[in-house]
Amino acid sequence: MSFRKGLFMADFVRPTTLDYHFDVMCPWAYQTSLWMRDVRDQLDLTVNWKFFSLEEVNLRDGQKHPWEREWSYGWSMMRIGAILRRIDMDLLDQWYAASGRALHVEGKQPHNPDVARDLLIEIGADPEIVDMSIKDETTHDEIRNEHNRVVTSGGFGVPTLFFPDGQCIFGPVLLDPPTGKAALSLWNVVMGWLEFPHLYEIQRPKTESDEKAIYETFRPYLDARDWVSINRGKEVGFEPNET
Repeated sequence: MSFRKGLFMADFVRPTTLDYHFDVMCPWAYQTSLWMRDVRDQLDLTVNWKFFSLEEVNLRDGQKHPWEREWSYGWSMMRIGAILRRIDMDLLDQWYAASGRALHVEGKQPHNPDVARDLLIEIGADPEIVDMSIKDETTHDEIRNEHNRVVTSGGFGVPTLFFPDGQCIFGPVLLDPPTGKAALSLWNVVMGWLEFPHLYEIQRPKTESDEKAIYETFRPYLDARDWVSINRGKEVGFEPNET
């Protein structure tokens, strides 16, 4: 790659494929995945769905690693996803869409094995894949390898996107994922970001109204979860500050 003054990539080529790391349990990654699918369908991009574990990255002292438990939250859903991906990436795409919708829109618990079986039936897959994933220890390896890819690249959460030229970014992080022309406008922003490899962060402070919008959008997820959300070592409640 070549650069001009200011470390601008003069020969930047827009990618036609990317890797999207996610954890079904992450409400932010789910919102971004809706936008990503819209862009994919408009531009005929190839999106390779990859894994990342919020349970592992936020593990507390004394807790077991998710692969040390027979059944875990997002980890177990990714084990199901690993089996589906071996058959067809499109099945993993459908699984993420269905399980994400169940948790983040409908307030269901896709980490419950019975709910997971129903969702597999919904996408036309064998519900026995739940039990297959539990028995197949190699699914742990797939998830660990993809999780570690993000961590060793300096990443800490999802959505994390990897591009063919080796660049990776965290985000975009958003509510109300845009569609149509607006989705492409955001894609153009991301492409512009990639042209500047030393541009590390742009962040907008959240107002009180923003916090309320986040809480309302995430309410189904908050109602469904039976775990504590952790972000960089701190518990996250998402409830807007009361003043």
